[in-house]
Amino acid sequence: MEIRALGGQGLEVAVEGLGLMGMSAHYGATDETESLATIDRALELGVTLLDTAEGYGPFVNEQLLGKALAGRRETAVIATKTGVEFTDEGAIRGHNGTPEYIHRAAERSLRHLGTDHIDLYYLHRVDPNVPVEESVGAMAELVTAGKVRHIGLCEVAPTTIRRAHAVHPLAAVQTEYSLFERGIEHDGVLDVLRELGIGLVAYSPLGRGFLSGAVTSPDDFAADDFRRTDPRFQGANFDRNLAVVEQVRRLAAEKGVTPSQLALAWTLRRGAVPIPGTKRRRYLEENVAATAVTITDADLAAIDAVAPYGVVSGDRYAPELMTALNG
Repeated sequence: MEIRALGGQGLEVAVEGLGLMGMSAHYGATDETESLATIDRALELGVTLLDTAEGYGPFVNEQLLGKALAGRRETAVIATKTGVEFTDEGAIRGHNGTPEYIHRAAERSLRHLGTDHIDLYYLHRVDPNVPVEESVGAMAELVTAGKVRHIGLCEVAPTTIRRAHAVHPLAAVQTEYSLFERGIEHDGVLDVLRELGIGLVAYSPLGRGFLSGAVTSPDDFAADDFRRTDPRFQGANFDRNLAVVEQVRRLAAEKGVTPSQLALAWTLRRGAVPIPGTKRRRYLEENVAATAVTITDADLAAIDAVAPYGVVSGDRYAPELMTALNG
């Protein structure tokens, strides 16, 4: 798989990464054996960027990745996140972007990952009670100490990106970006990333599975799958969004690819490094094959016609979670 620079700070990754969250949390039943096999297969296929966070589980997702990379740490680019506080017992306490917590959380993540350095360390959410400069300053101290190689932010506004980048250069910003979620094209985020030479990592590039074409009813989800409370999968929103997916499916069929592959190839064409999440090898292989799909200008126009900005129905998260997107 092609390797490209992620931002302008010297970090290089394969053009498509892998999101690990669903292997441990939020998407129904988990299977450690299959998850480990999926990570193995990802590395075999040339995927390098493996994305986790202390909050996924909490902790168990980092531990899973540490187990998967035992004895071959150098094969992967590890990205993990801090900024939402957890006790050592796993109880959540809300935002915490204080330097003290960031340092403490980084040490804990290093232990769970079984490594002496984190390749890309994100502030998972900006703490509204702590200036972003203080949080990024603490992350910069971890870089100086050799415990972190590069830093980034998640879900932030253009002004926050500028303030943070002035303290220490950011390698990447991670945010939701897909055919269903194109807000960064219009709110200034994409413009400031390009201006400052900061990489874009796209999470949920398949619209939390909607754009795979495999979801036909909210009843498809397990009882503990968080999508049962996701506004885009509820009632009339679901029906309207499914109609969009049907149009994406039609375009994909005309091109001889799957809907997932078309959606991912579009994200790649837009200059992002997508990190589709999966916990099964067969979906991983389908997703990786998207890197060989060429999206022409005609394809872009056809996709824009069926999935323009604002086409999706419903907020990205339930109301109580939307308040956390405060960058």
